[in-house]
Amino acid sequence: MRDGGRLAAAIDVLADVEARHRPAHLALKAWSDGARYAGAKDRAFVSGLVLDVLRRRRSLAWQMGEESDRARVLGAARHVWDWPIERIEAAAAETHGPGELTAAERERLAMPIPLDDAPPPVRGDYPDWLDAPLARVFGEARVAEGRALAARAPVDLRVNTLKSDAAHVLKALDPFHPEPLAFPPGAIRVRAPAASERAASVEAAPAFEKGWFEVQDAGSQIAVAVAREIGGRQVLDFCAGGGGKTLALAAAMANTGQLYAHDADARRLAETVKRAQRAGVRNLQVRSPIDPKALDGLERRMDLVFVDAPCTGSGVWRRHPDAKWRLTPQQLERRIAEQDQVLAGAAPFVKPGGRLIYVTCSLLAEENEDRVAAFVAANPDFAVEPVTLDGAEPWRTAAGYLRLTPLTAGADGFFVAELQRAG
Repeated sequence: MRDGGRLAAAIDVLADVEARHRPAHLALKAWSDGARYAGAKDRAFVSGLVLDVLRRRRSLAWQMGEESDRARVLGAARHVWDWPIERIEAAAAETHGPGELTAAERERLAMPIPLDDAPPPVRGDYPDWLDAPLARVFGEARVAEGRALAARAPVDLRVNTLKSDAAHVLKALDPFHPEPLAFPPGAIRVRAPAASERAASVEAAPAFEKGWFEVQDAGSQIAVAVAREIGGRQVLDFCAGGGGKTLALAAAMANTGQLYAHDADARRLAETVKRAQRAGVRNLQVRSPIDPKALDGLERRMDLVFVDAPCTGSGVWRRHPDAKWRLTPQQLERRIAEQDQVLAGAAPFVKPGGRLIYVTCSLLAEENEDRVAAFVAANPDFAVEPVTLDGAEPWRTAAGYLRLTPLTAGADGFFVAELQRAG
């Protein structure tokens, strides 16, 4: 495909996302399935352009002076991908291109329009209704936080200490140019690719099949590390999902003690056993909700209950930029209700003197501080304990919680609260 066909394809995919209200990855798959002529580089190009437009949907429209997919794609080519206007003009006029530039488009592409006078949601690239919730948490920094959430994300890896170490993983992944992170210990990063290139396929590496590492954002690794010393303990991962944090907990336990994985959706647990086998985990029991008595006998026995709660996912907008435009106040309210339900369901399994760790990948206080406050009010035998993880002090809030963001931590957005049950 030539430039013009790629630009036109991105416009079509974005129109499909808008018209059918479906995730970008499904719209991209539908386009790819129908575009047999598109090679791997074409698909990477179109995918990268679509996602970059979704990351900066509002600021691109402001700069182009037009709310249309065509304007945003042309604007992204110029202002995000830094194409010279001559390349855009030639591509637009190609046989399979989106059509020749108008005089207004040439003017907007030739001279970048500053965002200084734009409202905060435009400068930060998020919906208007989220301005007040984000201002509540970040104040004037909300625009900078939004801009950081509109950047491309790297690929972070967690070394599986049950089978390997950082030195061996770094050597095995040398073709991907991995870099060790200073924190959390053992974390490795593969930088985000150039705009039109495919992300690193690290899971195709033999070391992955050997179970030497897992793909896991540094923020997620830090959230698990809050559990600290849990070797030999009884641990319940109450919302285990696909098992990413479950495997990290298992590694922290060094195959000692007992780890239980549970989720309200049995389908999400389907891959956990396979992943655990590859990772060399031997102390895991999967407790499926298909059995209504799956958790019977665990009440008040757990040293730690880890709750990775369902949330709006505002902290991972770098990876799923279309999600921020689909999010509604009604969806937020549903998530809040689910979080209260999950916390209430997890609490009975914490033993006296035991801990409950509450985690979300959300930046909104409504899903974070407010939920913890509501839980403590309803469960006075639980109290908030300030997070004491060494190395995480820069991200600890005044109330003792942990808040990570792409801007402050270079990782996905996470909130972590630690609570202890009275002994």
